[in-house]
Amino acid sequence: MPAPQSHLDLYVSPLGRDNWSGRLAEANADDTDGPFATVTKARDTIRELKRATRLPASVTVWLRGGRYILKAPLTFTHADSAPVTYAAFPGETPVLDGGTRITGWQKESLNGKEVWVTTIPEVAEGKWYFRQLFVNGARRSRPRLPKEGFYRVADYERPHAEGPWGDIFMGADAFQCAPGHVQSWKNITDIDIVVIHWWVEERVSMAGFDPATNTVKLANKTGFTLKDDVADGLARYYVENVEEALSDPGEWYLDRSTGKLTYVPMPGEDIETAQVFAPRLRKLLQVTGDADAENYVEFLRFEGLTFEHAEWDYCLSNQAAHKTPAVITFEAARWCAFENCTVRHIGGYAVELRDGCQNIRVVGNTLVDLGAGGVHLNGADALGPRARRTGNNRITDNSIGEGGRVFLAAVGVLSRHSFGNHISHNHIYDLYYSGVSCGWVWGYHENVSQNNRIEKNHIHDIGHGILSDMGGIYTLGIQPGTMLRGNLIHDIEKSNYGGWAIYMDEGSSHIISENNICYNTSSQGFHQHYGRENVVRNNIFAFGREGQATVSRYEDHLSVTFDRNILIGDNQPIYAVGKPEQRIFLSNNNLFWDVARAPWCGASTRNEKGEWGYKQEYSFEEWRKLGYDPQSIVADPKCRDFAARDFTLETDSPAFALGFEPIDMSDVGPRPPDRRE
Repeated sequence: MPAPQSHLDLYVSPLGRDNWSGRLAEANADDTDGPFATVTKARDTIRELKRATRLPASVTVWLRGGRYILKAPLTFTHADSAPVTYAAFPGETPVLDGGTRITGWQKESLNGKEVWVTTIPEVAEGKWYFRQLFVNGARRSRPRLPKEGFYRVADYERPHAEGPWGDIFMGADAFQCAPGHVQSWKNITDIDIVVIHWWVEERVSMAGFDPATNTVKLANKTGFTLKDDVADGLARYYVENVEEALSDPGEWYLDRSTGKLTYVPMPGEDIETAQVFAPRLRKLLQVTGDADAENYVEFLRFEGLTFEHAEWDYCLSNQAAHKTPAVITFEAARWCAFENCTVRHIGGYAVELRDGCQNIRVVGNTLVDLGAGGVHLNGADALGPRARRTGNNRITDNSIGEGGRVFLAAVGVLSRHSFGNHISHNHIYDLYYSGVSCGWVWGYHENVSQNNRIEKNHIHDIGHGILSDMGGIYTLGIQPGTMLRGNLIHDIEKSNYGGWAIYMDEGSSHIISENNICYNTSSQGFHQHYGRENVVRNNIFAFGREGQATVSRYEDHLSVTFDRNILIGDNQPIYAVGKPEQRIFLSNNNLFWDVARAPWCGASTRNEKGEWGYKQEYSFEEWRKLGYDPQSIVADPKCRDFAARDFTLETDSPAFALGFEPIDMSDVGPRPPDRRE
């Protein structure tokens, strides 16, 4: 009897056939055997071997290069649990595509400009409609008004509600616009109103328009009232998918009634060679077990694959676009991996670890051109079943950028109700809200989010001045054991308020923040908005436009301790706090410096327009008399180059006498594969 096979290699190719054995990397000479044509056939073959108890100890399914058009998402269940790797064939790029190439283009003229047009019968027949278009690997935009910037709501029926938040969560299904901003356009129910206010955007389709009253009617009620986040200001908005606004290169419009697609080409694009794709599927890969029955999916790996082209649908979220689904999902999965893959040109989040995910590796991936964010972790909260809790996952060494292209409030890595995760060595950039968000319990209630490690991430170019109340790293709730360590965070730009590098919001407690370098923030480098017993030590906070650190909402307990930090300003306050005399935080052994004047602190306040200012300034000596910083010093920290934002300390820096330890940023961001855990 032959010895059992220890390993099996199967092969899949766009040139293969599902009636072949899948045991050959390419077709044989007489074209009678070779690789499979689909991943599904490979999966089903492994299932059959498993049922027959003939499955080897490990299996690798090698995907040859080329494009695989998916008719449905790839799905894996508990039946597929086995040490199986689905991997790119060495040196080749397999693309798992949830879209369709658009062809049949003809040239026409529109208002004196050359445009490309084609007709898609499936659209005219009501079988397909898409909201995204990609040309030569780049996202193209639907026509919007205004072309740049935003309109403002002129008026709306304002609800009244009592309580600390007033009417903020009382949405509206109609508003009045300024004359001319909205018109009785063609195909009006295919037009979106995208509302921008506070920390959210809300995308709602139009239901109608009354030109007599300039009333815009919405298909659904917004989640938030139509105010902005400044005193007496009403919400900003823009209008998207207006055929009459089609004019600029890179814009396109799809007429649902006729199936006619019109595209204004970019300079240099060739109608004969252009690769134009539109998405069909909303999900591309689903790994789904059953946590309640303890039927987990285990030991599956996906390595080196490219997933692209996935659609979005309307989804209102009160924060972080957290209700927007991902195109790659794991649920009730353990000891699985998604590594060195690329996810691009999609409408939602890239990867989501849902209920009951433990010990999953999301490592070394490129997640780019995202309708929402990068990675979303979420499991049962403290009141939910333990079998559905999610934790002990590794989200490391990924490049996550160009996000929020549809849902502006999305986050690079969003960790809700999840514990023990390593979120480290990621490069997170070009998003409109926050880089990393961790917590999701407001206040001092029991919180599953504990013992998370958020370290060595490079987070930058966040916000872009669109939303408010954001952070490079944003936390919520009691999180004992959570550490924010060794992160490089810079260029955080708010809309009206709240562009912080590290933002410990609502009840953030028992968190250690150390060895971070934060600079070029539109607010402060650090903000504590009520919490308990956080420690902020051995960080550099520099060149925040409204100061370097702030503490808000005063409670009768110690909120945060600042120790051995370097705070550097340029005619900005070191600390900007509302009521420094109440002393809800401790500060000592810090080094203060201002490149323009003597360091100072300020008691901050907002004016009637919502703008921050300082009702009182304190010199360093006055600040000390309030009981702060008895051993802290004012001195040039001797950084290598302020202008270049190189904060490497010279060997004779006076900070070392305070116990400050050098911060090594040489390994921040993604590491080479041979240096990853």
